Amino acid sequence: ASSHHWLLAWTGLELNMLSILVIIMKPKHPRAAEAAIKYFLTQTIASTMMLFSSTINAIQTGQWNISMMTDKYACTMLLLAMTMKIGAAPIYFWLPEVMQGTTMTTALIIATWQKIAPISILFMTYNHLPPKIMLTIGILSTIIGGWGSINQAHLRKLMAYSSITNLGWTMVIFSSSPFTATINIAIYMMMLIP
Repeated sequence: ASSHHWLLAWTGLELNMLSILVIIMKPKHPRAAEAAIKYFLTQTIASTMMLFSSTINAIQTGQWNISMMTDKYACTMLLLAMTMKIGAAPIYFWLPEVMQGTTMTTALIIATWQKIAPISILFMTYNHLPPKIMLTIGILSTIIGGWGSINQAHLRKLMAYSSITNLGWTMVIFSSSPFTATINIAIYMMMLIP
């Protein structure tokens, strides 16, 4: 996601998604297959939203440059697509189920490595993203992550809700200080890296 061209950033996200599918499917178990299908479908929908957002923006501006986001609908759609990719509320339902259907190492990779590229895109476009919606997503993620982790008996689902909560705090911080939010998510990822 270090590219400044929308199509190259999208290609990078897709390659990232396709590579983790192989890792999710490594255990020959029906739960792993179910987790891979859920992950694939969710990420594909988010990627389609991202492409639609960038196309709307390209029609408005005449360029495919990431830093030239001007259309408010395209910015909002991009924000929703990236929150879907990282598993933040309100589109978080896939994350606990996918992490439960994988091995512990794969769950840790999904909770850390797979979030780097979408968060990088959010960081590159934060000047244009709607701060009130980011704040709402952050607060909602924090509440849902906290409630979801109560009485949770499965470790990987507990980790998923912990990830949702941390993403919520990151989004709240992101709406006022993107640099501090980057430090927050980096520390969280360093604590979880297998």
